[in-house]
Amino acid sequence: MLKHRRALAWLLAFACIAGAAVALFDIETPLRPFLISLFLLVVPGAAVVGLLRDRDPLAALSVGAAASLVMNVLLAQAMLLFNAWSPRAGVATVAVLGGFMYVLRVLYRGKSMRTEGARAR
Repeated sequence: MLKHRRALAWLLAFACIAGAAVALFDIETPLRPFLISLFLLVVPGAAVVGLLRDRDPLAALSVGAAASLVMNVLLAQAMLLFNAWSPRAGVATVAVLGGFMYVLRVLYRGKSMRTEGARAR
């Protein structure tokens, strides 16, 4: 079962990377709407779920899905408000925010790992 989850996670990651590439390089393909939507919905949610990994899994997934929708709606509203609508900029912004949350997760995990190591001694 673990192999199937890992394969599904890699497939989802590959699809998200493909969605970002399709949007940023303006590649025309019939899968374009699906791949870009998948990227915009999965990346922020996965980043938030990664930050909440120690919590209840269902609660973490719910908060991740809500955070993903909120982040996308706020980004779209800000782009419309400032009259700067650009799908490329939206995808790039979501990628940067997702990367920032990933760095936060790595820093947080590193801190907790050092704390647990000090307690074990």
